[in-house]
Amino acid sequence: MEHEVGFDEWVEATPDWLRIDPFWESVSYQLRMYLYDLVWLDCLTLRKDFRGRGIAIADYIRILRIASGEARETHGWYLRARNMFSTDLIDLRLSLINQIISLIVRTISSQRKMLAST
Repeated sequence: MEHEVGFDEWVEATPDWLRIDPFWESVSYQLRMYLYDLVWLDCLTLRKDFRGRGIAIADYIRILRIASGEARETHGWYLRARNMFSTDLIDLRLSLINQIISLIVRTISSQRKMLAST
């Protein structure tokens, strides 16, 4: 979708691999996928202007902070469930979660620096 199209036209142009998805039967799903494509186009416009980049970066940072909180919550779940799983499994899960949190924190830091320079 290179330019904005109406919903009906978008549905007609939707690839078969998406239409065979069982979720396709839901109009809500179709509308969400359509909106995703529209947002994608809008982001292409936003990134062309420093103000738009600032909006996009700030929102990305907000989303990353939410993701960090969710990862920390998952970490807490595994800590509380440590008596229900083997030590090896807990160690593997916590190690993975810690890697994810670390990457998110580094990304937030780099995005904040980028935002400060716009």
